[in-house]
Amino acid sequence: MLRLIRAHQFSLRLHQYRAMGSDSLLQQLNNCISEDQVFQLVGKNKAKLSVKHVGCAMNVLWQFQKEKPRLLRTIDYIRNHPEFLALRILAENKIDFMDDEALVDLLYNTLRFNVEHHDSLVEQLVIEGWRRLARFDMTRLSKFSVCLTDQQMHCSPLMGKIADTVNRNLDALQDVRQRLTEMIDSCDDSFGFTKLFAALGPYAGPDVRERLEAGALLMADELGPHQVLVVAGTLEEMECRNQQLIQKVASLLHKYLDVYRPVELAKITQALMVLHCQNPELYTQLRKLLISYLQVNVIPCDVSILIRALAMLPLSRVNDTVISKVAAVLPQCNLSDLNALAISIVKWVRSDHLYQQSTSGVYGKLLQKLNHCAYQRIQKINDLDVLLEELKYVSGDWLEEILLKETMMTCQRLIDQVTWTNVPEFSSFLTRTNYLCTPLLDKIASVTLQHIQKIHPPAVYAILLLFTVLNYDPPQAEQLFEACIQHFRPHLNSFEPHLLVLLGYALAIGEYFPEDLIKTIFSVDFLAKLDAQLETLPAALNMRIRFRLMELNRAVCLEGPEFQIPWFHDRYCQQLQHRGNGCVSTLQQQIHQMLGEILGGISYAKISVLTPYYYALDFECILDKNKKPLLHVDQNILLADLAKVQWGQHSQLVERAGLPPCAQRVAVEFLDSKAFCKNSCHLKGEYAMKKRHLEILGYHVVQIPHFEWNSMELSTKDAWMEYLRRKIFEKDTQS
Repeated sequence: MLRLIRAHQFSLRLHQYRAMGSDSLLQQLNNCISEDQVFQLVGKNKAKLSVKHVGCAMNVLWQFQKEKPRLLRTIDYIRNHPEFLALRILAENKIDFMDDEALVDLLYNTLRFNVEHHDSLVEQLVIEGWRRLARFDMTRLSKFSVCLTDQQMHCSPLMGKIADTVNRNLDALQDVRQRLTEMIDSCDDSFGFTKLFAALGPYAGPDVRERLEAGALLMADELGPHQVLVVAGTLEEMECRNQQLIQKVASLLHKYLDVYRPVELAKITQALMVLHCQNPELYTQLRKLLISYLQVNVIPCDVSILIRALAMLPLSRVNDTVISKVAAVLPQCNLSDLNALAISIVKWVRSDHLYQQSTSGVYGKLLQKLNHCAYQRIQKINDLDVLLEELKYVSGDWLEEILLKETMMTCQRLIDQVTWTNVPEFSSFLTRTNYLCTPLLDKIASVTLQHIQKIHPPAVYAILLLFTVLNYDPPQAEQLFEACIQHFRPHLNSFEPHLLVLLGYALAIGEYFPEDLIKTIFSVDFLAKLDAQLETLPAALNMRIRFRLMELNRAVCLEGPEFQIPWFHDRYCQQLQHRGNGCVSTLQQQIHQMLGEILGGISYAKISVLTPYYYALDFECILDKNKKPLLHVDQNILLADLAKVQWGQHSQLVERAGLPPCAQRVAVEFLDSKAFCKNSCHLKGEYAMKKRHLEILGYHVVQIPHFEWNSMELSTKDAWMEYLRRKIFEKDTQS
């Protein structure tokens, strides 16, 4: 019996040795010539698949796709195949046994097949990658960064740690070339490399950027066309201002210009304009190439890209050939392409000094045809997801002034296609338009309530923001907000810090202050994380998040004093005031003079006032208990000067810090079109919140809507005066 056991153990060891030395299944996977062959092998050998087999299968599947033109790729077929699901399940069960290379490669390949970012396999791979981050080499680090960028995690604390690791690894100038080469080699294509540097560039401090720039100069002459293009895109993302480096890259681009495809020429044009490159010869050659490609190209999206690039160039006047090409391709363009063409045509109009702004002109006719094609396309679309995809990057005057009403009619026609999968994106679109369409909002609320458990928790922000920004309460509003709050509540620690601030602000607009959310945001640990993340964000987003945090801090102090959150934005608000231009508009001057006449003197109405918590008011006046105006003491008067004032028993001088008994401050606010929904007189949420806060501060708030002030009924000075008098002195008539 003992001999049999020993013989069996020996045979097992021999089998394991042979399996390691010669893995026939691994060889079969590598020898597959189609995706179906891979899936057949997976299906027959599920019980035998090891970590290496799973990684090899995923890699082979992606290699097949990568070799095909984009239009012929079968990503959806692969992702939805039952054996692909089996591979994902096997991979998730074997994560602990993967080496670093296998882990990162599997995450990279999985994302190439458009697997959802919140899929459990993707989440587990990211978490495991985070744990191993310190031991990743530069190649793994680079590829992992691309994966995070794919998942819109370029602003995450994890990306900040990666950037810090990269910074520490770039110890000497001599290492730059080697490190950059490793990063280039770790990416499958230029798109991945560009995304990598776009992710890491904003994190690099001045010293690291200086070393990198001294390095994209050391190796410049060795770069090929592909690498020069990548470097140009990187410099654009970094908003580089190193003119020596920019001119060097521009000269290399000029050298390789004939090699680039139309889309690459468009990228080059945009990068050069952003970098403020001064190279007239390069621009002349670019223009010639763009026009030559335009003359032979018939693909709508390519034509749109080429036209947009032409419109960026200095002195971008166009000839009849270009105009004819645009006119010919318009009926085939989607809404995104039409938007790009509309922007380009408007640029041509502005740059052509001979153009007389006549609708009968060449550009006018072209815009008319473009608008007609856009109307037809919107009317023919029968798929809401297609509409949202085409409108994803469409914004600005063209959408708001030309297409918005027609677009909303189409959205209402397709209202039954609103589902839990497209509710977040649809909500974001409606928020951008500022268009109040109650049937659509009610539908979104209904679908969200019905399917709240299926919606990814961070996506709840887009839905809540829609209702609070537009200041609209759908049926069952309280149930909707409570359901959303309960849905994201268990996941607070997994939110990106900046997104949590935006979520808190969105809820504050609607008068919702979940205690756990508020205490999380205003904890010392969270604010430290937020500070660290803000250092890595682009400048515009950084400023936006800081401002939203201030507004949330103000809202909590005023509406949630029970939370005992201190107000800590005095210095920040003072800095904002110093940056402001302090200009007074003609309209403000006009209203100020009228208020002076109504109240008994210009000194009775103060212009451009700052309240406690730094709300800016157009005007402030003070009424006593009998509604008689009281004089202001100038806020800039020093205490020493105040001591010299003779205070009589019936004096009407009022210091900023205090009021006589029963007196009240009156805030007078002029509301322009930004304060209202696009298609109605409905006040938006942030302006309703400001009114609410001013009332908490003790103000009687008088709001002057632009559509009332500019109406035919108020076309004379006497009518305006009577309007102001009624608004200020007759509180009962206020809405």
